[in-house]
Amino acid sequence: MKVVLFNGSPRKEGNTFHCLNFVMKELKIEGIECEYVWIGKEKLQGCTACFECIDNDDQRCVLSGDKMNEYIEKMLESDGIIIGSPTYFSDLSTSTKALIERAGYATGGHLKHKVGAAVVAVRRAGANHAFSSINFFFLIKQMFVVGSSYWNLGIGKDPGEVLDDEEGIRTFKNLGRNFAYLLRKLKS
Repeated sequence: MKVVLFNGSPRKEGNTFHCLNFVMKELKIEGIECEYVWIGKEKLQGCTACFECIDNDDQRCVLSGDKMNEYIEKMLESDGIIIGSPTYFSDLSTSTKALIERAGYATGGHLKHKVGAAVVAVRRAGANHAFSSINFFFLIKQMFVVGSSYWNLGIGKDPGEVLDDEEGIRTFKNLGRNFAYLLRKLKS
């Protein structure tokens, strides 16, 4: 079993990184293979609504010049997808939004029955919208969304500050265990 984790924060080792790391450690303890992908500094273009990917039905975006098709392939090859984003003005980072937009169209129905979870870092408030946006992507793709003991949010402003969020850490560890549990149930 394999899970791909996308980090949409432009901070390479910021709070989103730490939040994803807590989940990833639990997945690895449970014997799940993980691939961590940092997309936060990538210049990913948003969807242009050309719909050629739908017409072509080849699970690829026709836009070129970035690594989007590589990321789409990673999603298609995985059993589970975790998308992490910082909260910017109560929303996703632009690279996270571009990933969701373009992968959403290009993958067609090929993500159905995979497992997904959102991970969001936030300074103070506004994370629910970012959390919902990621989960809406999973739900419309007919994926199974994993929850935890609270919403999958880590609170901290400066890089590493989320490491002081004890409830957030517990939430992410529970998320990793719940994610592994569901993957095992689906694969048995």
